[in-house]
Amino acid sequence: MRIPAHTVCTAIRDDIVAGVHERGGRLTEEVLARRYGVSRVPVREALRTLEAEGFVVTRRHAGACVAEPTEQEAADLLEMRLLLEPLGAARAAQRRTEAHLKVLRGLVRLGQERARLGNSDDLRALDGWFHETLAQACGSHALTSALTQLRHKIAWMYTVDGPASLPETWAEHGAIVDAVARGDGERARAVTALHTERATLAHRLRTAADRVRHTQHAVNTAGLRN
Repeated sequence: MRIPAHTVCTAIRDDIVAGVHERGGRLTEEVLARRYGVSRVPVREALRTLEAEGFVVTRRHAGACVAEPTEQEAADLLEMRLLLEPLGAARAAQRRTEAHLKVLRGLVRLGQERARLGNSDDLRALDGWFHETLAQACGSHALTSALTQLRHKIAWMYTVDGPASLPETWAEHGAIVDAVARGDGERARAVTALHTERATLAHRLRTAADRVRHTQHAVNTAGLRN
């Protein structure tokens, strides 16, 4: 069965974010195809998509390579998130469905429970699912895609020091969902802006040592099996 290019793209992108493929390193179709157990055709398509997203660059005499973003480019991403996440929450307040609300409320309940218990092992994943669902609820494919790419790139370029208060973080998530549920776009925008500003303070640029710790990760093939 032919593996779709978007599935291969997700696997390669996840491994770039995790540091499996090092910044500046070559990405040859043959090696990637062998690594992910696919043909070169979906790999070629995936690399084109990743180049458009800014994760990959094409260099003369070297071909496709992992991009090497500058500190200024990284700083711009955080500033863009400060602008776009509040907008996404305001749109979600106007366009969310009951299905979106059900998922968001469930994530908040679970996150608040884990935060109270001090169980932070899976809170980062829950936080990612929360913001992904909130982005999907905005009802705009362009805005959802932009927010998704921002999250991927920020995770790639930054490491996050633990927030001072996990319960406070999830209380903020709850306040965002309450505003979205009431259809109060301005409240959703304001609460999300404060939440995003506070979260930004916990981000610091990944160092070479941070990236080395990720290079021994297993090959990301989970998505290729689904």
